[in-house]
Amino acid sequence: MAQARKSLIKIKPKKFKDGEIVKVSFMVMHPMATGTTKNKKTKQLIPAKFINSVKFNYNGKEITNMTVWEALSTNPVFTTYMKINGKGKLTVTYTDNTGEVNEKSKKIKPKG
Repeated sequence: MAQARKSLIKIKPKKFKDGEIVKVSFMVMHPMATGTTKNKKTKQLIPAKFINSVKFNYNGKEITNMTVWEALSTNPVFTTYMKINGKGKLTVTYTDNTGEVNEKSKKIKPKG
């Protein structure tokens, strides 16, 4: 695993019950460089560096996975929906085209 980039997992609504469906958003600070942009000072191409895979897991079980291309904006947000099945741990893992792998986890605690 590479040095962790700043990232955040948001769940809406903030308060939810067991069995409800929630919206899960994962935001990550990542350059998403396409490899076609030049450095303004050196005029050299900035090497491609973009997220190409995102996986959402809940208690070790995959909820969804996404294949991503370099066309996404800098600092992308990935969103999915999931049904809450008891308390547990949500983990989002992403890989970029250079092999960098990072993950972010959040404990899930339904109310009621």
